[in-house]
Amino acid sequence: MTKILDLLDSFFIPPERTNAGCSFGDIDMKTTFNDANIVFFGIPLELTTSFGKGTSRGPEAIRSTSGRQIETFVYDEKKDIKEIAKIFDLGDIKLPYHNNSNKIDTLFSFLDQKVPPLIKELSRAKKKPFILGGEHTISYFCFKGLSHHDPLLIHFDAHRDLKPEYGGLKLCHTTPFFRLMEEGYIQGKNIIQIGIRQADMEENKIAEKNGIITFDPWNIKKNIDNVCEYISKVTCNRNTYISFDIDVYDLPYVPCTGTPEPFGLDPFEIIKIIRSINDSSHLVGMDLVEVSIKNDDYREGTLATHTLLRIIPRKYV
Repeated sequence: MTKILDLLDSFFIPPERTNAGCSFGDIDMKTTFNDANIVFFGIPLELTTSFGKGTSRGPEAIRSTSGRQIETFVYDEKKDIKEIAKIFDLGDIKLPYHNNSNKIDTLFSFLDQKVPPLIKELSRAKKKPFILGGEHTISYFCFKGLSHHDPLLIHFDAHRDLKPEYGGLKLCHTTPFFRLMEEGYIQGKNIIQIGIRQADMEENKIAEKNGIITFDPWNIKKNIDNVCEYISKVTCNRNTYISFDIDVYDLPYVPCTGTPEPFGLDPFEIIKIIRSINDSSHLVGMDLVEVSIKNDDYREGTLATHTLLRIIPRKYV
């Protein structure tokens, strides 16, 4: 515990000093770090995005909407998260500024040195890490810190993010799950991808070869009960990790994210799938990525917050 606390001042910008000006939920029942069982922090990374921009504002969007707009009472659950979870927000990781040609390598080296050990220490201290992104590359660093739990990875996304390389980069927002498999942090049979509707032929072959289970929106909309039954069965008594890309939602719900796609899922379908994860499962951590703000449009921050508010009350959390 002391080791973690010693790192906080040097690693993080406190949530009150971020652009949001508040912590997640801005909960009036303050929880100390020592007492917390869920620890939020942001990684506002925007480095390899290849189309629309704005991922660096993801943590801001989620904190702002959760603290200024949305109440902590979850209407459909009839539960208030401030009464069932002890949440502490560390703030945003301080990303070093490097104005040189090796900026990507330098920042990724920094994150690789800092994030996995930090997350591992949080887990050892019985703190469940909830990470706010940031581009999807952050999942590579976050999952590494929890890979020793051998978790089942439940990946919500419009895209597979299984490319061996993209734009000359072996690590970027389209490659994190290929890298994790290649480096032995997870096997394909322990990955479930939900909402996938955009990929190239090579990614599909990689998914098939490695035994990745895929539920695309067409399958989900026709057979959601069967999908939920499978998820409940496979997550029974399993450690799990959720990587949630906001673009799993259909295009009208996500007007700000960088790579929105049509034919996506709606909030009711997502909630049903979230609830289908078996109560006996144990969530070791999660990330929520690719949220953005444009022209004071906070719809994605709102949707991301409501998604988190429906994960936190689950028994597996």
